[in-house]
Amino acid sequence: MAIDIDALKKEMTAWRRDLHAHPEFGFEEKRTSAFIAAKLREFGLDDVAEGVGGTGVVGTLKRGSGNRSVALRADMDALRIPEQGDLPYRSSNPGIMHACGHDGHTTMLRGAAKLLAEDGGFDGTVRFIFQPAEEWGRGALAMLGDGLMERFPFEEIYGIHNMPGLPVGTFETRPGAIMSAEDNFEIKLTGIGGHAARPHWGNEVLVAACAIVTNLQTIVSRRLSPTDTSVVSVTELITDGTRNALPGEARILGDARSFRSEVSAEIEKQMRIIAQGTALAYNVSAEVTYTREFVPLLNDPDLVEETFAAAHSFLPEKNVRVAPEPMTGSEDFAHFLKHAPGVFVFLGNGDSAPLHNPRYDFCDDGLIHGTNFHTAIVRRRLSLS
Repeated sequence: MAIDIDALKKEMTAWRRDLHAHPEFGFEEKRTSAFIAAKLREFGLDDVAEGVGGTGVVGTLKRGSGNRSVALRADMDALRIPEQGDLPYRSSNPGIMHACGHDGHTTMLRGAAKLLAEDGGFDGTVRFIFQPAEEWGRGALAMLGDGLMERFPFEEIYGIHNMPGLPVGTFETRPGAIMSAEDNFEIKLTGIGGHAARPHWGNEVLVAACAIVTNLQTIVSRRLSPTDTSVVSVTELITDGTRNALPGEARILGDARSFRSEVSAEIEKQMRIIAQGTALAYNVSAEVTYTREFVPLLNDPDLVEETFAAAHSFLPEKNVRVAPEPMTGSEDFAHFLKHAPGVFVFLGNGDSAPLHNPRYDFCDDGLIHGTNFHTAIVRRRLSLS
């Protein structure tokens, strides 16, 4: 007996709002993962594994005799952002909220698990991967490090992210690069602080820090090819000074985005040259720490065509689009693509607040579209014929 889609929509809305009211930070998603695991068992999945990569959950559903396997992934974690607004299901955990829609992503995948478990329509194995700690780029690596590929092997993987500003019921993706790498940096300056009235008695670092912040802007504008998309952003400048005391230590923090490893390497090289050279000019010392948190997300071109075909099966042609350009946001779904080909897609969230905004909320009208996509790509890639 086929699932009642209207009833499923109502049920998913209740799930999503419950998750929104009980957000949990990365690797702390104990309530969330327990809630997911209980529902997957209720749906009758063949296997439900908890604690994968810390708090991750992997459900397995098999039908027929096919030996191929497809994975579907959703992220579960929330952000350390105090929620604003007066939603009746607003966060009950102070200082934490689902400001990126992971409550919706989790719900869409859980809806697909229920639909596929009850209605089938495929021949092979589906892995439902509920991942922790996407926001700080550690969850995918943790699951992979816990033997994800060996314990729950799959040949392809697909993921969804909601997109504010894109109309609800609209689907976008593109072949190749769709999201960027994210590198983090810290430049620590050390000098001699002192009295604000006598700057010549020391070697304070604040003017040097300001010069470095300005000079870093020349990396993209003057030291990289204009054909390579990249961003270098300073996000924090912290000193040990006070109103009448010049600082002896300063820290400049920020991140860099790019789509090719060669560009990332050149950004680091030029940053070190700028930091050391500017520090020398101001007679202070500089120490640069540079780390790579997210790798570029590269969609498989052939499978992108498959996702378009799947989306066309439940959306009007005008609602299925090629994304016009890559985004400089980052996603640790990219780590899975180093082990299996796959595609990451965007689904419209309508005229909502931006991602990571304290007034953001996932649009419940979009839930069924995500569930339909998960279901359609499984049935297409694990076809009964």
